[in-house]
Amino acid sequence: MTETRFNIMIVGQAGRLQYEAVLFAASLRRYAPDFTGRLYVAVPQPSGLWTKDPSIRNKPVLEALEALGADILPFQSVAFGEGYPYGNKIEALLALPEGEPFVFFDTDTLITGPLDQLPLDFGRPSASLRREGTWPKPTLYGPDMTGIWRALYDRFGLDFDSSLDHSQPENFWRRYLYFNAGYYYGSCPRIFGKRFFEYAVSIRDDLPKALIGQSLDPWLDQIALPLVIHSLGGGRATLPEGYLDGEMSCHYRSLPLLYARESDDVVAALETVASPNKIKKVLKQYEPMKRMIYQGRGAKVRAMFDRDNLPRKEQALRNRIKSAGFWMR
Repeated sequence: MTETRFNIMIVGQAGRLQYEAVLFAASLRRYAPDFTGRLYVAVPQPSGLWTKDPSIRNKPVLEALEALGADILPFQSVAFGEGYPYGNKIEALLALPEGEPFVFFDTDTLITGPLDQLPLDFGRPSASLRREGTWPKPTLYGPDMTGIWRALYDRFGLDFDSSLDHSQPENFWRRYLYFNAGYYYGSCPRIFGKRFFEYAVSIRDDLPKALIGQSLDPWLDQIALPLVIHSLGGGRATLPEGYLDGEMSCHYRSLPLLYARESDDVVAALETVASPNKIKKVLKQYEPMKRMIYQGRGAKVRAMFDRDNLPRKEQALRNRIKSAGFWMR
């Protein structure tokens, strides 16, 4: 357990993410007022890897982020860019201050508690366990799940067996180290980011034979992430349960999903941080936030579901919301 000062990074760019960044920053300032680290909004810069300028040029958004104490952190896309925008969360790490502990959050996250009290052990990195068994999907004639994951650990000279949860059965996805990349943390963003970059590019550009037939898009970051964490001495559940993806943060993914499945406290937190006029004027520029938060569509989605009896799969939630005509992102 540690009370080490740390920085937070999210990725912001033109479009949806810039408005989510404002919402994230507002929630951080409201619910973690004693957080003393820096909040970096990492912004990809124009390059040949983007067909349009991805940087934030919206003046009200930039003014809101500045007022909320966020630092804009420009970075260059070297390997990913528009073709794989999830690569932003890899490449942006290399622009953070070297040697300073960090926590990365996806921008579609709300802070709902005092992050300065998080019992993080930065020497044992980890990531979000709020996930489903989305990857891999073994084929009839290909290697099984063990064969696929073992090939990845072998590629980078890592000990596969020590990564396994032996309480789970062979070829069941929970047996293998697998995270949601919605948050992750470590002791140095440059070391973590360099390794993340190396592993992801290697997998993409020199596909291990065991992965032939497996989809890398959008899963590449979540394929490489457990390898990075394991290589740096981390693993599953190094942070006690109930803090992140719990009382202190909510990775809501989209506003319709937030209203459909999250607790009353999370909905109240969203509407509290979105209510000040200075924030409202910025967020209402973005149609999904305008309709969901301010014009009552979120309440209509919420009324469709019983939080004590939700569909087991997220896709079923999405389908019901879409069928009702309320899906927006």
